[in-house]
Amino acid sequence: MADVLLSLTMPVDVSQHVEDLLLSRPDIVRGFTAAHVDGHGSVVRLVEAAELVRGHAPRIQIQTVGEEADMREALALIKGTLPQANVFYWLLPVIELGRL
Repeated sequence: MADVLLSLTMPVDVSQHVEDLLLSRPDIVRGFTAAHVDGHGSVVRLVEAAELVRGHAPRIQIQTVGEEADMREALALIKGTLPQANVFYWLLPVIELGRL
């Protein structure tokens, strides 16, 4: 089965829970990268006064690569454990991956 890139973008207060879930399943998620990003646009809920002034909200983005079935299982794990977590995701095909 082909590899896909799973990207997850979430509020900062949710990220540790998602990271813990992914780390608890090394059989489906071999590893991941997490980075601080800013959420922009009409679908991003701005709550705090500073977010309203800046016009964006801090988010964490997690990216991982693996077989599509495993990445879908990771999504199901997050959805089943944290159903109200407000995690935006997307899957993309991976043309090539490796280590240099």
